Amino acid sequence: MKLENKELIEGAKKAALEVLLHNAEGPFNNLPRTAGWGYPEPYTRDLLISVLGIAATKNPVLINSMRKVLETLSLNQSKKGHIPSLVHDKDDRGASDTTPLFLIAVAIFREIINEPYFLKDAVNKALLWMDYQSPSDRYLVAQQPTSDWRDEQWVPGYGLFVNTLVYTYLKLLGVHDKAENLRNKMESFTITAAEAHHHVHEGLAVKNKPYYAFWSYKMYSSERFDLLGNSLAILSGIAPRSRAIAMTSWIEKECQFMVKKGELAPGLTPNFFPYIKPGEIDWHPRYENFNQPGEYHNGGVWPFISGFYIAALVAVGKFALAERKLLDLTKTIKLSRKPELEYGFNEWYKAQNGKPMGQDWQTWSASNYLYAAKCVEDKSTPFFDKIRQ
Repeated sequence: MKLENKELIEGAKKAALEVLLHNAEGPFNNLPRTAGWGYPEPYTRDLLISVLGIAATKNPVLINSMRKVLETLSLNQSKKGHIPSLVHDKDDRGASDTTPLFLIAVAIFREIINEPYFLKDAVNKALLWMDYQSPSDRYLVAQQPTSDWRDEQWVPGYGLFVNTLVYTYLKLLGVHDKAENLRNKMESFTITAAEAHHHVHEGLAVKNKPYYAFWSYKMYSSERFDLLGNSLAILSGIAPRSRAIAMTSWIEKECQFMVKKGELAPGLTPNFFPYIKPGEIDWHPRYENFNQPGEYHNGGVWPFISGFYIAALVAVGKFALAERKLLDLTKTIKLSRKPELEYGFNEWYKAQNGKPMGQDWQTWSASNYLYAAKCVEDKSTPFFDKIRQ
């Protein structure tokens, strides 16, 4: 890597640490805030995903803040094991991804602090809750629309993202039999025939495509591409190595094609494509205001997801491409809505022009930048390497 690029990345890493330390205490019970100014609340999923970046820093202030997040969540866990959507509010419930993210974060945090039984009772309750989220009792977990991080986009039934989280926590916690059964179910093809036979069960593999379906349920599915879910499928080892290599090549070719069509600015990777457009069957009236093509969940560029994609590139050994994408991400996260900021670490960027559209100094944008940089530097993916083996 050229000296000027190394200096650029080092500057961004220092800025990311500054963001995390700034956000480490907020106005709600001194819990971390989700963004520097716009989101003072401690949103569970954002803060749990940030455990990866915090692990990369080894900063004691941030580690203590994560301990407080996890312990508070265990106190606000429902009697049946569900984890709330806001760390401090036990009544804010209904998310499909908070409980599996809690299990992942605890497993990683146990390794960081060398306490193998940290929050053992809460973990056991959460595992039982997740066992009951499979309506068919065949390992795949189902969800309600808008119940995962895509709170403005419909993901009904067996969503890819949530099931990659389930596989990841099962592997991290050593529940290998269940993990393998789940992976086998995901490798089943989505059902495309007009009539489904009772002995045929849907999965998330897509015929003649290297990636996994966005979601699937009975005879319905979406074969649009979800960058977050597929990046986690690579990182966790759900995707066989040959599929993972083919998938990353396919992503880059599709992005080049989108750039030529004017749907994507050079150097960016959208979280979702092809974009849902007005008049299509997947379009909902509310998308008019919140989810235009290339925006928010409908193809916006999210730095925290780009961090997972860069880590996935490292996982398949595409080190030069991972380095280039890290540089692209570094240039992106410098952009901000507040002109006085040297680094914006914005929530999300418009795909067509890279304009920052969300909140600046977003915790998971900064944390996953640090995790991606760590992966590129070390040519490894901490915590995921061992579960892929």
